[in-house]
Amino acid sequence: MEALKLDPGKEKESKKERSSIYQTVWRWHFYAGIIFAPFLIILAFSGGVYLFKPQIESVLYKDLYYVQQEAPGKEITAAKQIKRVQDEYPESTITAIKFYGDPARTTEINVMTKVSAKSVYINPYTGKIQGSLAAEEKFTELFKKLHSELIVGGTAANRLVELAACWAVILLATGLYIWWPRNKQSIWGTVLPRFNARGRTFWRDLHAVPAFWLSLGILVLIATGLPWSGVMGEQINKAATATNTGYPPFAFSFMGTPESDIKTKDVAEDVPWATENQPVPASDSGSRTLTVEDIQAIASHKKVEKPYSISLPEGKKGVYTIAASNPNPMKDATLHIDQYSGKVLTDVRFADYGWMAKAISIGIAFHEGTLFGIANQIIGLNLCIGLMVVASSSYVMWKKRKSNGKLGFVAPAQNKKVTRTVFFIMLVLGIVMPLVGISIIAVFLIDWLLIKRIKPLNAWLN
Repeated sequence: MEALKLDPGKEKESKKERSSIYQTVWRWHFYAGIIFAPFLIILAFSGGVYLFKPQIESVLYKDLYYVQQEAPGKEITAAKQIKRVQDEYPESTITAIKFYGDPARTTEINVMTKVSAKSVYINPYTGKIQGSLAAEEKFTELFKKLHSELIVGGTAANRLVELAACWAVILLATGLYIWWPRNKQSIWGTVLPRFNARGRTFWRDLHAVPAFWLSLGILVLIATGLPWSGVMGEQINKAATATNTGYPPFAFSFMGTPESDIKTKDVAEDVPWATENQPVPASDSGSRTLTVEDIQAIASHKKVEKPYSISLPEGKKGVYTIAASNPNPMKDATLHIDQYSGKVLTDVRFADYGWMAKAISIGIAFHEGTLFGIANQIIGLNLCIGLMVVASSSYVMWKKRKSNGKLGFVAPAQNKKVTRTVFFIMLVLGIVMPLVGISIIAVFLIDWLLIKRIKPLNAWLN
């Protein structure tokens, strides 16, 4: 029986269509890479340094953070420690006090001066003030600002960082499509680089092969950073709240949800992500405010593990807030305490979180490198280095592609149907990530209105 043969015309048309899809995906990948690779290098570099914040700060601020350990129970009371700080900073307001599990650590007392907020470090055994440090003065804070807002700060910088992170997801997806082997090939150049290659082939392998191996890890790293972002973070928070998968609705079961616009993150330090937007209840009236020692006793009774902070009440209706944003999210705790009666108004732990809040909390800990200690930090560092290699090699490839004074952009595919289909698929991704959607439309308009219509510009770019 004669084997069935494909119509040569249809086979040729199918190959053209596949080629057009490849060309269109490559063009979007190229555009996005050229624009956002520098930002991804910045994010990877700053994030890689910030992963080791505990070790860096323990060395740089050793004299502030550590004291000679004495026998347990020899600590002076929190009230006396606060009094020493008030005497040293008479015109400041004490906002919170933080206790660490390490008996060799100083107590950290947060104060608000007329100029700024700072942390004062005091020896819990002698009451000696070791010194003070504002958050923005810390060496690691520079890398945090670079990572989250490109140093310059403000909404525009934050949105640009978020946009770069979201486009990185599309770069991974389009890159894997371009990388995918379409013909019979050896493992060299696909899952292993061709070490003896030279020129553009070497840089292509250095770009594509690590990207393949690290794609899942980089995707997780990006996804776990988005809860902090302005647009996507707000959407994630709204989704968690609307579906009751954030902090639990029964958190206020014994008093009813407070009619308050004040969020926990506005009045407390070290609040876990899952409870940042939890509304703050109010204290009943009373004549005597409890001491910090009383609140410590409540924390001990409720088995809140150190490190935790106690934020002091603001005004007559304010509450004490115990917050433990632990390196291990399973030990998170957020408690609001009536400042007069000591009644626990809310008590939310990791076990109480909805599934989304649990997943995000674990993800954040992984992103920060605290979920499983030094191994987590090393994995995160390798992902950051890999991302820098992938992004940097793309620029070398582009430089080698350029010739005769042209920028060497990828030419558009001739198949308009394919171009439109890929464009609408990209727009669907833009609906999920709104900033991406806006930028896709902007790039499309620039391409359609300027690049395609101005012939000298088109010739220079392509």
